[in-house]
Amino acid sequence: MKRILVVEDEDAIRDFVVINLKRAGYDVTDAANGEDGLRIFEENDGNFDVALLDIMMPGIDGFTVCKKIRAQSSSIGIIMLSAKTQEMDKVNGLMIGADDYVTKPFSPSELVARVDAIHRRVTMAAQRQEQPEEIVSGPFTLNIKSRMLYKNGQVIDLTQVEYQIMEFFLNNQNVALERSDILGKVWGENYFGDIKIVDVNIRRLRMKIEDEPSAPQYLLTVWGFGYKWTTGMPA
Repeated sequence: MKRILVVEDEDAIRDFVVINLKRAGYDVTDAANGEDGLRIFEENDGNFDVALLDIMMPGIDGFTVCKKIRAQSSSIGIIMLSAKTQEMDKVNGLMIGADDYVTKPFSPSELVARVDAIHRRVTMAAQRQEQPEEIVSGPFTLNIKSRMLYKNGQVIDLTQVEYQIMEFFLNNQNVALERSDILGKVWGENYFGDIKIVDVNIRRLRMKIEDEPSAPQYLLTVWGFGYKWTTGMPA
C-alpha cells in the first residue's frame, strides 16, 4: 500500500487532500498540527513513503517537521504545501531536505501528479536489485548497491533526490548537462514545477560535497546551460 502522512492545520484543505489521495489509491494518515504529525511519524517508526507538510502551522511549523523527519529518514519523499508564493519559502523547504513543493491553491490533478512522482522515485529506490557496483571520481565513491556516497572514506548523507543527481553526474563525468536534462532524469518528464528546483538542489549538494561551496571544484556551473561534474584534479 502507498502510505502517505498529511500534516495540515486547515480542516477544509486537509479533508480535500485526504479525499483526493485516497481516491488515487493512497493509504492516508493525517494530522492537524506539527506536533501530532511528528508523534504519528514516530509511532509508526517512520513507515511512510511520502510526507505532505503544510509550512504555516501554529506551534511546530512545516519547516521544523521537515527537518525532524529528514533527520530520521533519507528515503521518505517530502512535499511542502505553502499558501505563499515567495521564492524563499520554496528555497528554504528544499534546502532543509524537502523534495518538492506545491503552492496553494492547487488542483486535485496537480497534487496527485506531484505525489505520484515522488512516490515512484521512493519505490524505485527501494526496489532496485543491482549487483554491487561502485563509481569512483577523485575522492568520491558512489556505492550503487547501498546507495551511499563517500568522500575520502567518510559517508556523506544524501536524500533520495541528491543521490539521483549524484548518480546522474557520476555516470556522465566531464559532460555538461542541461538543467532540463537533470530535471527530466530526476523529477520525471511530466514534472509540473519550476526548473529552479534543480539549482536549489545543486546548491544543497555543494554544501555537502565541496570543501568550499562558494568555489566548487567538482560540481561546476556551465553558465547559461547547466552543470558539469569533474574530478577536481588538475589536468
